[in-house]
Amino acid sequence: MTDAEDLRRRTAELLTAHPPAETGRLEFLRARFDAGLAWVHFPEGLGGLDAPRSLQAVVDAELEAAGAPGNDPGRIGIGLGMAAPTILRFGSDEQKQRLLRPLWTGEEVWCQLFSEPGAGSDLAALATRAVRDGEGDWIVDGQKVWTSSAHLARWAILIARTDPGLPKHRGISYFVCDMTDPGVEVRPLRQITGEAEFNEVFLTGVRIPDAQRLGEVGEGWKVAQTTLMNERVAIGGARIPREGGMIGVAAADWRARPGLRTHDLHQRLLTLWVEAEVARLTGERLRQQLTMGQPGPEGSGMKLAFARLAQEISGWEVEFLAEDGLTYDDWTMRRPDGVDFTGREAGYRYLRAKGNSIEGGTSEVLLNIVAERVLGLPPEPRTDKDVAWKDLPR
Repeated sequence: MTDAEDLRRRTAELLTAHPPAETGRLEFLRARFDAGLAWVHFPEGLGGLDAPRSLQAVVDAELEAAGAPGNDPGRIGIGLGMAAPTILRFGSDEQKQRLLRPLWTGEEVWCQLFSEPGAGSDLAALATRAVRDGEGDWIVDGQKVWTSSAHLARWAILIARTDPGLPKHRGISYFVCDMTDPGVEVRPLRQITGEAEFNEVFLTGVRIPDAQRLGEVGEGWKVAQTTLMNERVAIGGARIPREGGMIGVAAADWRARPGLRTHDLHQRLLTLWVEAEVARLTGERLRQQLTMGQPGPEGSGMKLAFARLAQEISGWEVEFLAEDGLTYDDWTMRRPDGVDFTGREAGYRYLRAKGNSIEGGTSEVLLNIVAERVLGLPPEPRTDKDVAWKDLPR
């Protein structure tokens, strides 16, 4: 049984064999993965030690104190938070061995090919088709949208319809798509911020080997649920310190500009501070629950809270800063590596936060999930549940 002392010993051995000051970043990350200290709750040989998830903090603290390099989770968050747990649960041994190590070290960036122009909130309505070429490869045609990091990605997690004669939640299969393959076209999708961290992805005759399928044929929706639940935890349940994140920026603005303070703004800031702290502590509890198994629908509630708070805090900040809140540093169209909610100006935060209630599941859909799966309320009537996808009006 691996305990905290054992992890400290293993971490010390890693640091002795690969001193951070003398070891290249990638070499160190690879050695950390091979030592089982990447994600300690993963199996041995896959970057872990079959240890309790809660002990990851022990390793992280030791490495941070030693000045060890990190794997830039902001850049590879889709791989870490969505692709990896799905591969671990549904992937073959060969897929796990091939994909997990470069995913964790950041050598290979991942993106998510789920949403489509006609299948966003109703993801199960997706129309991208995958047709089997005999008993071998799958030929994929369709369009995906709102794809973060597609311009950086080597791999994508992809769901496509393999049997249009079944109801929409069935007849879907889940694949790993090589973004460098012929027929994959990535186009920037400029956002209200002026940047294009999102993309459109067009798939035209893309050939995907059957060996790159995750789960059984036709059970892609089941596999996708693992991805979606982990995605919402990754978005809404990130670990931050007390008064960290966007509420920390707002509080710093308040302390630095006493001349802009009003009683009303003070009361609103206090309310937001308390709500942000409640959300932070709830996130801690959710992460403790994760040590017992797979994430449940509680992650949808956390993602809901994150989106609402981000929009309300950024709105408060723009109002508090008055004319300074309307400034914007650069509207040049860029294709960034990720989102920086705390390192940019208030105008950026205000605009970018508008997308939080859409990405990772719209707030309306998540409210239904919380109502039905957490509170046990009756589900909404769904007249299309047993109708073949090909017979649905579009």
